[in-house]
Amino acid sequence: MPFLLDPAFSLAASRLRWPGELTAAAVALNELENFIVALVCTAIFALYEHRRVDSYGLPVAQALGARTAEGALAGVVMAGAVAAGMWLLGGMQIRGFATTGSTLAVAALAWLGANVAVGVAEELWFRSYLLQSLWGSVGFWPASIVIALLFAADHYFFKTGENVWDVITLVSLSLLMCYSVLRTGTLWFAVGFHISFDYMQLFVIGTPNGARLPQGRLLEATFNGPAWLTGGALGTEASFLMYPTIALLWLYVAWRFRADRPAASAASGTPGP
Repeated sequence: MPFLLDPAFSLAASRLRWPGELTAAAVALNELENFIVALVCTAIFALYEHRRVDSYGLPVAQALGARTAEGALAGVVMAGAVAAGMWLLGGMQIRGFATTGSTLAVAALAWLGANVAVGVAEELWFRSYLLQSLWGSVGFWPASIVIALLFAADHYFFKTGENVWDVITLVSLSLLMCYSVLRTGTLWFAVGFHISFDYMQLFVIGTPNGARLPQGRLLEATFNGPAWLTGGALGTEASFLMYPTIALLWLYVAWRFRADRPAASAASGTPGP
């Protein structure tokens, strides 16, 4: 299916003069394609298994619920903590606002929409049907490891400037998002986290991503510190400051949802560990 959609979406991006630019519209267009492919594939398997499309960890009724909100808060805190650490250690310099006035309001909403698309599409693609089907076949942790490697490989081979440090971050975050499904029984915590973490990176902080600066970002920031601190061309997610914050979020998820797993798993139809 991607082979059928790629030419159409590439043509649309070209006509709209988006190729090569890191804009909210370009991100949203790319993730719309991913969402369509993931949704159609999931729907086919759901039809075969006589299940609802949203039964693989993403019940629509819970989309705007507490799990999504808590995941979003976790994403804001993590990205914000890393940015604050970079600023305090001299790796990030804030020179003011990059966007103001009505343009700022439009950009804020556009990037929010784009990152909602990122969070929903990527979680549906990697950790919905795929996680549950592998979980039932080989067990939770082997399934999570396979998905984490696929998730990291997708970024490593198709994103400019990827390195081993960002791969470590991606594998760790993917395993953590899978773990949140084990503990809560849904993917909505992961979706909320994915949306807000990327929103903070791309719009609020304006960190580089794949050697490109986001257009329409909030802050006019420069990143002149060492790559281990700033993440270099990859921005905050490749900073070494990510590792302690990821470890803390692992501990939080384990503590916060320690009593939720049996009821949540039973309610969602998630396989047991």
